Amino acid sequence: MSSVAENLLKINRQIRAACSRAGRDAAGVSLIGVTKTVPVNRIREGIEAGIKILGENYVQEALHKTQALSDLAVSWHFIGHLQSNKAKVALEAFACIQTLDRESLARELNRAALKAGKRIPVLIQVNTGYEESKSGLAPEALFPFFERVSSLEGLETRGLMALPPYCDDPEEVRPHFSQLRELLDRLRDRTPRPEMLSELSMGMSHDFETAIEEGATMIRIGTALFGTRITS
Repeated sequence: MSSVAENLLKINRQIRAACSRAGRDAAGVSLIGVTKTVPVNRIREGIEAGIKILGENYVQEALHKTQALSDLAVSWHFIGHLQSNKAKVALEAFACIQTLDRESLARELNRAALKAGKRIPVLIQVNTGYEESKSGLAPEALFPFFERVSSLEGLETRGLMALPPYCDDPEEVRPHFSQLRELLDRLRDRTPRPEMLSELSMGMSHDFETAIEEGATMIRIGTALFGTRITS
């Protein structure tokens, strides 16, 4: 198994190459290391190699890892399906919630944020493939949802997130990335503060270069960074 540091070097080269093809500055792309099932010692290796942001799918798993790695400076983002009753704990553990997809969750996060005297950055998750197995709003539901949640004072909507259908050929996923970028552009046209809507979280280990070419500002990398996922 390659070291995380070696994998990170390779990924960073790929990020720079994709940005070059798209005429973008590589500084505009943040790599999020996805830590689902990854052992703490391997995550620590990644942080020490230069990873600044980690993404976790489960609140309880994240709490264990954040405590074990509390001596290191790293930001945690929540990237899984968040139950409304976990909103308060998630607010305390994560710097950003990337999977806001329903009004009940928005209100729970808002309530917890206001009680804590803070604002929590969020991304709205869009289900571009209309997959029943995945969370996220249907694209046509995005605009009325954004209008409702943008009035919640405890939330800062920063952009959109998507988990498109898996395809072996990244070119088959490109239309989903392009659609998410277009949706964000349309949202920006509808808000008095378009500069706040700057993030597109899309692209994973097998297709992140294509996502970058289509405008991704955050890519979520697990297997290519930490190695094959451990499953029980």
